[in-house]
Amino acid sequence: MKRIGTVIVLLLIVVISSGALYYLWKKNQEDPITYKTEKATTETITKKTVATGSIVPKEEVLIKPNISGIIDEIYVEAGDQIKAGDLIAKIKVVPNASSLTNAKNNIASARTALETAKLTLNNQKSIYDRQKALFEKGVVSANDFDGIQNSFNQADQRVKQEQVNLTNALQNYDIIRTGTTKGLGTAATTQVRSTITGMILDVPVKAGNQVIEANNFNDGTTIATLADVDKMIFEGKVDESEVGKIKEKLPLEITVGAIENKKFQAILDYIAPKGVEENGAIQFEIKGTLATIDSTTFIRAGLSANASIILAKVDSVMALKEALIQYDSKTQKPFVEVATGDQEFENRDVELGISDGIHVEIKSGISKEDKIKVWNQIKKPEIRN
Repeated sequence: MKRIGTVIVLLLIVVISSGALYYLWKKNQEDPITYKTEKATTETITKKTVATGSIVPKEEVLIKPNISGIIDEIYVEAGDQIKAGDLIAKIKVVPNASSLTNAKNNIASARTALETAKLTLNNQKSIYDRQKALFEKGVVSANDFDGIQNSFNQADQRVKQEQVNLTNALQNYDIIRTGTTKGLGTAATTQVRSTITGMILDVPVKAGNQVIEANNFNDGTTIATLADVDKMIFEGKVDESEVGKIKEKLPLEITVGAIENKKFQAILDYIAPKGVEENGAIQFEIKGTLATIDSTTFIRAGLSANASIILAKVDSVMALKEALIQYDSKTQKPFVEVATGDQEFENRDVELGISDGIHVEIKSGISKEDKIKVWNQIKKPEIRN
């Protein structure tokens, strides 16, 4: 019985050992990991940062009235193209009672002064006529006659001046009562005209609205907003972490959300010297002037846009995918693994240039014919029943 038990134990040991050996042999027969390789390519690499903002006119002009009153009629609407001097609106004046009374009193005073001056002139004329006849007969000396003639001329001049004063008083009364008067023509204060050639962007008032003229205490009511839509700029903001990388005169690539598959070129003109805190981050305002826009494209003021600020750009250079670059754990120097044989690789240091996050410029270290190991290739997901 003991011999049978020993034989059984030995047989079990043999079976287990055979199974282990077979497993190890099978495992050894599996194919090792096969690394793929890639070659360098020729790329145009652009290093850039992105700013968000909107497209706005370079200059907006606010049209305000020269007199307070009520909008009688509006002749334009948003989107209209107008020229400098075109009529925008007409204002009906609501006269101030106190000013109207003062204007009437000024007219009465001017008329009284004119009548007095006319009486004085008539009196001086009678004296002048008598003295002239005597002077011609030699009774009155030349000196005496000169004094009389001078008094007559002064009286005549006084009448003319008082006539001017009465005319001014009457015009002032008309302006206070109606906002305009005879002789003003296109300068009539009740007529609001454009000061520039451009497009009407907004008309914030309607007929019947009361408007106020600009003065020391009030900016005045805006009747219309105008701009030259052929001169547009990008206004946006960049984070403080990016503002140190940019400078004026850098090129911009503008993409407008509402206009698909089209990019607009611009030049960075302005970087704010002072940042503003927004949502816990410091933002700096930037502005860029858009290049000439073709006539087939119309960019509406206020459209949201993104500006790619081109920090650096290289054309047609040797490049590798960023994923192929490795870094030494001690020196942090970049290197790649170059194939030297069948699944055999060697480390080779490389000098890198600019990167766009996908491709990086290779300045030296490898050639276009070298096969670079894809060292971090992604494994395919296992399929399970």
